[in-house]
Amino acid sequence: MKRALQPWSARSRAVTATAAVAALSLALSACAGSAGAGGSSGDAGDGYEYGAPQEDIDAAIADLDPVTINYQIPATSMESPQSPMGTNFKEAVEERSGGKITVDLAWNQSIATYDEIHDALADGRVDMAFTLPVYDPARFPAFNALNDMLGGDPSSPMLGEMIVNTVAADVAWKTPEILAELEDNGVTPFVPVMASSNYYSICTEPAPDLDDWQGLQVRVGSPAANDMVDHVGGTPVSIAGVEAYEALQRGTIDCTLAVLSDVVQGGFFEVAPTLGYPTETSFPRVSGAILTGSGVEQLPLAYQQILFDSFDHYYQGSLESGIDSKVDAITIVNETGVDIEEASSDLQDEVRSFAELTRDEVAESGIIGDDIVERLDASREHWTSTVEEMGYEEAGEFAEFDEWYDPETDYTPLATALFEESMLEHRPS
Repeated sequence: MKRALQPWSARSRAVTATAAVAALSLALSACAGSAGAGGSSGDAGDGYEYGAPQEDIDAAIADLDPVTINYQIPATSMESPQSPMGTNFKEAVEERSGGKITVDLAWNQSIATYDEIHDALADGRVDMAFTLPVYDPARFPAFNALNDMLGGDPSSPMLGEMIVNTVAADVAWKTPEILAELEDNGVTPFVPVMASSNYYSICTEPAPDLDDWQGLQVRVGSPAANDMVDHVGGTPVSIAGVEAYEALQRGTIDCTLAVLSDVVQGGFFEVAPTLGYPTETSFPRVSGAILTGSGVEQLPLAYQQILFDSFDHYYQGSLESGIDSKVDAITIVNETGVDIEEASSDLQDEVRSFAELTRDEVAESGIIGDDIVERLDASREHWTSTVEEMGYEEAGEFAEFDEWYDPETDYTPLATALFEESMLEHRPS
């Protein structure tokens, strides 16, 4: 389907309560150029109907002052494979608003680190951001519970990514515990749980077999990944992702579990020239979220709706960031002689076993409802069928991904279906 041209150490499931966050009293500047600027009276004003023609949107914002919002994304620069996560959204918002909303992209924790980003959203320093609630399981236990359940599915380079990201968002929007803990922390979901991309093992030496993982020092980015590495016999190491390159270079760690956009962006193959991948299961993910803060909450209603309605372009850019980076990675593998090998059946069996145990534990905990397994299964079945009905298909294996993947693939039909089925009732009104 072609794209049409268009405008740790602690287990998260053991946590049973969310840390309370004090209510914030926020004052925002009314001058043009701040995220809080807008209607002359300071109220939300009138909006427009979902699906309205551009002339109705133009009429709804005709008397509004221009505003600028900042949006912090994980990409390090415009050249990063992760930049479409921001650039596609920026272009759509600015076009739909007739230039009245300017989206300033902030690169890779340049305003606030992952440790402080949720507070920065709540107090107005950041308007919109990619965040990592998995780094704070005590504060976001419901989020982490769903993240823990996303590992273990069969791994495929394109369809698998489409399905798991859609399922994660779908189930998250329908899980009151996740929405409530975000609200309790003074943030508003744009994507309450973003499954991100498949994780791969990037190692200094080949490690395709279960025996290779015994005692292997592996950098992890979530409590679930920590426990999985321990389960298969490795030694999990919790360090920041930005430190992984140097740790691999120095031999402090043997491997890192990483998404390929980070691998390409960080140049990991230079110091760890082996790529391992599962097919019948998947390593635990380190899910993120796309959240807005107090500044966006103070915008005129029509501006909030333009941001929310631009989800289709965000989704396109997000999948481009994750899926297209695999083409970049495989190209580097072929050009530089990086070793690439599928994980052995014994290793994949243990990874799958861990995923099944994890799902049982999360379900028994009740953190996100006793029926979470059934809800996830139903969502997977529904969105798998939807993807097939839309005509998306894979034409080869992961190791030849650069040969058969079409970089012009249009993911917006799936985004629109997700929006209308799961997000529309949450649209600002």
